[in-house]
Amino acid sequence: MNKLTRAAAAALLACAVALPAATTAIAAPTLPRTATTVPDRSAERMRLPAPTGPYRVGSSVLHLVDRSRTDPWVPEADGREIMVTLHYPASARYTPGRPAPYATQEEARLLLKGVPVEDPVSVRQVARARTHSAVDVRPAPGRHPLVVLSPGFGMPRFTLTSLAVDLASRGYVVASLDHAYESSGTSVPGGRTLTCVACTVMEENDWAGGHLVTGARAADTRFVLDRLTGPRPAWRYASSIDRTRIGMAGHSIGGASAVSAMAADRRVDAGVNMDGTFWDTVPADGLGGRPFLLLGTDEFHRPGGEDTSWDTTWTALNGEKHWLTVAGADHLGFSDAPVLLGHLGLPGGDLPADRAVTVTRAYVAAFFDEHLRDMDQPLLDGPDPAHPEVRFHRP
Repeated sequence: MNKLTRAAAAALLACAVALPAATTAIAAPTLPRTATTVPDRSAERMRLPAPTGPYRVGSSVLHLVDRSRTDPWVPEADGREIMVTLHYPASARYTPGRPAPYATQEEARLLLKGVPVEDPVSVRQVARARTHSAVDVRPAPGRHPLVVLSPGFGMPRFTLTSLAVDLASRGYVVASLDHAYESSGTSVPGGRTLTCVACTVMEENDWAGGHLVTGARAADTRFVLDRLTGPRPAWRYASSIDRTRIGMAGHSIGGASAVSAMAADRRVDAGVNMDGTFWDTVPADGLGGRPFLLLGTDEFHRPGGEDTSWDTTWTALNGEKHWLTVAGADHLGFSDAPVLLGHLGLPGGDLPADRAVTVTRAYVAAFFDEHLRDMDQPLLDGPDPAHPEVRFHRP
């Protein structure tokens, strides 16, 4: 990752860390706190890439509170708050509903403040970005596999929207989670905004203690699964979920949390880590033969690379497993960051935004199609000429 790319990525969200080594978390450098000049895009609307599946997409938002636990970052809080966005395949017969927003104004403002881009036009453009989904429309008939998405540390759940909407268009219910006090800003009911208390805690402790984050997120995932698939579900369309087919994917520490969640909860059948350092050791008996995908940057995450946690975890995984790296991708390239940076006229990674989104969508979907739907996916068998950036490793 070149210095300009790393700086731009870091500036997009100062709390987001690459965590490139198993024992030391290194925060990427931040840009000086001076105003950033961006092109005048007042006449433009930010658009996420259109989804590729056959379904239209619906969107619902839930506010869940687990009062059986103390929040690890703010112990005086009234339980552990989790905001959830559900994207799902919509019925072909629905009356088009209100377009789902990308983020609230305050969430967008706090995210862009890290660049820093603070002009109201850019904030509105991000908040109102076209997400290709409609609010609370009727779901498509049948039951659909569930995929939980967990964002990178310091990053809001909406930064995984491009992936979430695409999976939903392919027939998945997708639950994207905001873990309390772990993002730049999370809007919750009552006009409150939860900011990244965890970022301050991690900085004060020299970025150690990543296992506290993964442990909390594993517990969050268990709670959300209980509330979506239990006897009194929190979502009005919960009957659309096939509770026997559940996967989890995440970016950065959200990806590392997928292993932690699988180790703690047998309901999670398959997992994906997108460029995250593993903080927790896989149990001695592995994950009970459940499959896992490692998808990361080629610079840090090739076998024998800087992040030795991937080598250690790979050996411990005892189910079908895949280790792929993407040439030219940077750490934030598995999120919506390339699209955001491009819209703001800021430099991103060496891999163009459209390719970063395409590659991430293609391989995550192929993995879940194979392991949650029993659909053979040749894309996972080896290099594909349509995706020359992707390198397969079998150490």
